[in-house]
Amino acid sequence: MNDLHRQLDIFTARKIRVDYSRDMLIRRSVAGNEVLLAQCGALVRTAPEHSRGRSPKATYIVAGGESHKYVDWESPNNNPIDRSTFESLLKKVVKHLDSLANIVVLDRVIGADDTFAIPVQVITNKSSVGLFADNMFREATEGSRASQLNNKKLIILAVPDKEPDIAKLGGRMAIATDFNRGVGIVCGCAYYGAIKKLAFTYANYWLPHFGVLPMHCGANADKHGNSTLFLGLSGTGKTTLSTDVHRPIIGDDEHGWTEGGIFNLEGGCYAKLAHLSERKEPGIWHAFHRNKPYAENGAIIENAKMDENGVLDFNDTGLTENARVSFPLSHLENVEPGGKGDHPNTIIFLTADAHGVLPPVARLNHNQALLWFLLGYTSKLAGTETGVTTPKSTFSRFFGAPFMSRHPEVYLDLFSERITKHKTQVYLVNTGWTGGSFGVGSRMDIPISRAVVTAAVSGALNEVAYRTDKLFKFAVPVTVPGVDEKILNPRDTWDSLAAYDLASANLAREFAQQIETYAGHNLNPNILTECPSV
Repeated sequence: MNDLHRQLDIFTARKIRVDYSRDMLIRRSVAGNEVLLAQCGALVRTAPEHSRGRSPKATYIVAGGESHKYVDWESPNNNPIDRSTFESLLKKVVKHLDSLANIVVLDRVIGADDTFAIPVQVITNKSSVGLFADNMFREATEGSRASQLNNKKLIILAVPDKEPDIAKLGGRMAIATDFNRGVGIVCGCAYYGAIKKLAFTYANYWLPHFGVLPMHCGANADKHGNSTLFLGLSGTGKTTLSTDVHRPIIGDDEHGWTEGGIFNLEGGCYAKLAHLSERKEPGIWHAFHRNKPYAENGAIIENAKMDENGVLDFNDTGLTENARVSFPLSHLENVEPGGKGDHPNTIIFLTADAHGVLPPVARLNHNQALLWFLLGYTSKLAGTETGVTTPKSTFSRFFGAPFMSRHPEVYLDLFSERITKHKTQVYLVNTGWTGGSFGVGSRMDIPISRAVVTAAVSGALNEVAYRTDKLFKFAVPVTVPGVDEKILNPRDTWDSLAAYDLASANLAREFAQQIETYAGHNLNPNILTECPSV
């Protein structure tokens, strides 16, 4: 135990701290007016406008100490904060918590694999924050107490209603993490997803130290244990496509890949709700529409419209496109309870291409897989981050740049080693636009994406003919079972072929510009030759 942990232990020991049961956290959230009760039994809350999505500019990593040489400070996502400023913020947060009648403390772990589980403690003034942590993190086990990372405990102090009040930081919120001492602060940010992403970032820093590749991905498996990973940014379909009635879900957002297989870092789901329907996404729908008393539900819905009768309207995105629901994985009907799986046979890279030029599915060779993993192309979707109102191109390395703090070679080398050793086939699946760019074309229908994923994981795509895309260089299937052949060639879906050619050439140039940003890194030249070019 380090000195800072010891100080916080003394603080929580002398405070009136309460380790509430789950049903008590639910009841107190309602009784304390932190949430409203929906007709479906879920709890509903609305955050201030500035707290309805992630805020990368308000997210910081403490500079200095042992971790300093391992963090990629050239990345625009890794904002440094000096130790003294962090200490000042920490003192203000502790003082605020100390002024309250009681605080909620929840002890859980990050990681379903006992060997690599990271202890996490959440200290907060909100019962609903404690409930969110209970939804998203995992119960400790006897085995997890002997984890290789048992001495890497993370303490998160979360006070969503307390603004930072530190001139150096500016703004109205601060999310800061000290990797060396295992402490994170979420202050003034009422977007509860910031808590889980802070924990994910912490895990992404430490797991590679122990030979584990952390990934921003969903995962499921077939009845024989063959697993599939779904890598993608928020809104690209990780939760939707990893939730399959025929394949038990391992997890929807964050996993680690070890020498022994994969494991979920979380214990719950955090699904987007915009335009959610029971018909298209029954698994997610029924996870929080439960025929049980509300104290046995505990799903938390954030920033969705609800009328005076408690009826929710997910088609009304007036508050944000980023409405979310958190719930335990156990609320799903078809789940792998152990949170672990074998090495993946198939990996799906999900991209929501707002240009509308990428095909519904393409097969990637080894070097193409490394290139697309490194660049992590997609379109940043409205509402996912504060200030984003329309989709726009983004390159988020490893499909999770804000959470991948280390130098890119660390994650890239681990990924290359794993897919080579286990002969994992990688596909690119576009869940974005077809028939034109955003505003002209339409979003790829979920049944189409499900059909191409089913064909990929079943091996059906091994039996079809392919064409090579001259611009993007990957192999595109000519036929896919259950999918209209016309849609497989995106150029054929556009009214203007000249407009398609221009849009695709522009996207290829964006790739070329992005790969130039890695000029200072020691990348395999074979990866660079696979970059799309005009």
